[in-house]
Amino acid sequence: MSIFKNEYGIIPACDVPDMDSVLDLVRQTCSLDFIQGYKLGMELMLRYGAKSMLREIRKLTDLTIIYDHQKYGNDIPEISGGNVLRVLKDAGVDSIIIFPFAGIETLKATIDQCQIIGLAPIVGGEMTHRGFLVSENGYVADSSPGKIYRDAANLGVDTFVVPGTKIEKIRTYSENLSKIVSKPTFLFPGIGKGQGGDIAEAFKAASPHNSSAIIGRGIYAAQNSAEAAITLWESASSVL
Repeated sequence: MSIFKNEYGIIPACDVPDMDSVLDLVRQTCSLDFIQGYKLGMELMLRYGAKSMLREIRKLTDLTIIYDHQKYGNDIPEISGGNVLRVLKDAGVDSIIIFPFAGIETLKATIDQCQIIGLAPIVGGEMTHRGFLVSENGYVADSSPGKIYRDAANLGVDTFVVPGTKIEKIRTYSENLSKIVSKPTFLFPGIGKGQGGDIAEAFKAASPHNSSAIIGRGIYAAQNSAEAAITLWESASSVL
């Protein structure tokens, strides 16, 4: 079951320096009908505490809150699948992004605990930057992301983070995962300012499946976040 209100949309990444900036971003954008929710990173959660962050955000919106630990899922199964997930759930977080480079047992334990407590797992396997895969002089085998996505799908996950900077990879992963999951959802970071992914091309590559763009600097760094979000959505809407 989808954790988002729409088939397609935008998720602002709240990679801003302080609580006031988060609340201003949410205040400017939460009434836009294509905004699916917000992604919060570890810096803000550590600085202000999960409960404090969520308490203030919930005064403004009930949209989905995703926690991104950059990158969760890289410890032993007992830790990654342990009490920290319940802490996040109790604080009001709806979903967590998992990049399980620690292996299949960590993935299993994390997904299992998420399902028990009602925290929606979102699984990623390939990151947006160059130098990640062995073929790019990186450390992760080229075949590993595909295996991560397949294993997660077979364990009941239906929402996946795919790299918005790698259009052909979005197309490949969406085609392959749709053979396992009846209604997959794809989220793609790396769009716009900073990493340069094209929002319209990313949505086209994920089509016809549900998908949302995760956008950071392209929205929060703009003088008017709402206008920036609307402009991005107009570009995406042209292909939806």
